[in-house]
Amino acid sequence: MLQTGAGSLKDHIEELLIQALLHLQRDGVLPKGQEIAPQVERSRSAEHGEFASNLAMVLAREAGRSPRELAQEIINRLPNSRQVERTEIAGPGFINFFMNRCALYGVIKDVLRDGKRYGHAIARRRQRVTVEFVSANPTGPLHVGHGRGAAYGASLAAILEAAGHIVQREYYVNDNGRQMDILATSVWLRYLELCGEQLRFPHNGYHGEYIYDIARLARSEVGDKWRFPGQNVLDDLAPDGPGGQAEVHIDALIERARTLLGDSGYRTFFDAALDTILKDIHDDLSEFGVEFDLWFSELELERSGAIQHAIDRLQQNGHLYVKDGATWFRASALGDEKDRVLTRENGRTTYFASDVAYFLNKLERGFEHAIYVFGADHHGYIARLQAAARGLGEDPESLEILLVQFAVLFREGEKVQMSTRSGHFITLRELREEVSSDAARYFYVMRSHDQHLDFDLDLAKSRSNENPVYYIQYAHARISSVFRNLDQMDLTHNIPIGEAALDLLGEAHELELMRAISRYPEVIESAARLRAPHILAHYLDLLATEFHAYYNAHQFLVDDENLRNARLNLILAAQRVLADGLGLLGIAAPEEM
Repeated sequence: MLQTGAGSLKDHIEELLIQALLHLQRDGVLPKGQEIAPQVERSRSAEHGEFASNLAMVLAREAGRSPRELAQEIINRLPNSRQVERTEIAGPGFINFFMNRCALYGVIKDVLRDGKRYGHAIARRRQRVTVEFVSANPTGPLHVGHGRGAAYGASLAAILEAAGHIVQREYYVNDNGRQMDILATSVWLRYLELCGEQLRFPHNGYHGEYIYDIARLARSEVGDKWRFPGQNVLDDLAPDGPGGQAEVHIDALIERARTLLGDSGYRTFFDAALDTILKDIHDDLSEFGVEFDLWFSELELERSGAIQHAIDRLQQNGHLYVKDGATWFRASALGDEKDRVLTRENGRTTYFASDVAYFLNKLERGFEHAIYVFGADHHGYIARLQAAARGLGEDPESLEILLVQFAVLFREGEKVQMSTRSGHFITLRELREEVSSDAARYFYVMRSHDQHLDFDLDLAKSRSNENPVYYIQYAHARISSVFRNLDQMDLTHNIPIGEAALDLLGEAHELELMRAISRYPEVIESAARLRAPHILAHYLDLLATEFHAYYNAHQFLVDDENLRNARLNLILAAQRVLADGLGLLGIAAPEEM
């Protein structure tokens, strides 16, 4: 249960209803001792007030009364409130609440008093949450698909913090296993080409130009030390080709690299690839406004003994068996579609074993809830990780997997074609350079993460009201321009005078803007609970719309000192909410545009 520092209007209505229910229990209308959480929602139109509750309909049968009769009983027992002007019963038994203007004036005072804390919550039961996102294999630059997961994960983590939780952001570095071996071997083969060797590059190697860049860097440091004749490299290897042949060929190439290079030479190319790409990913994300508290190494997970520790836990709980020399986890008995291999017949552990160990490690580090932000192609991970949690003796509800759908780029109405296998794709860096980080961050989260996203590059670059991020930022900048004009007129903004004069704000645009500002605590709570940053994105667009309408209809720097300061208080409150909301989404709040 969350509670804002100052208490939102919705919190206030919920508290009034709780008090009324306690009186109904005392009077014998409802059973005593039962805890009931009232449901309160924003009304869809002003004619039905600001808030509505279906509480009477939920409890009518239990009370032995019709919903409308019980609604009246609840209203009769509501404590007096200066913030509630009146209540009414609507439809089959809804209770509508109409707020006094003083309640809205109080919201403006709260914003100006609380500053960046307004709308943020103090958790009555604060959860320690780890959010893992991006976690792209360090085998190449981040592309636009990774960008959506980065924007979503970073925004979600910030919103969860605003909702009162203790959050750690984690990037799981897959620096161990076959894909890294393919990467290291690909760099070595390009290195040999740069040394003058003639080789046919493998079908399943990494083909991007960045592989040449890493190979050039390695050669600048070691010269031709690790050069071998092309014939020695390819002699007697399984033929390359599509399908399984390509897989067998690349595996043979990896073993040939290990044999010829030895541990020292192989680590030269492995480390060059890992360090270069990981640094590029770190810098790319940092420039995108995405930072992590922990970069967690899969290789260190193995070296620490955590993988064997997790396997031992599953063994102790009776969920393992041996078949054909491999150790299997009996996942099918715990909700998965099939059993999973943990240790292969050659003694090497699988990626799944690392996943199990990593989940257990999160809990043993003191986190109560582990959120994974995965791409949509990771749907199968849900059942297998939940089965792993059960096998470990942990609550499967302590892990939560959120799947982010793909983003498709459009330019001039045409879909931009991409292929990661061939190395022809648009990187996150290229996208940022084309549309700006701010536009990319907003467009990535403007739709629910579980919906496909059509990313309009032309719209994202436009400086027009049709571009939502420009429209929101422009509202913030417009407010700054008002205060610059105030300075140029040698006038000052007196907040206490403005607070005392808030009752002068009664124009329709002013009331609507205040109502929009008052929604902010509810928006943060809802966006956190539903894991839905797009709720905040849409809210900021609504708030900007209300401000622009107010700006276009009224003068702020009027002669009347009281009215002027009251209006400046109002738009300053709007600006602070805009800035905070943009900040949660990782977007700048410019003073000028």
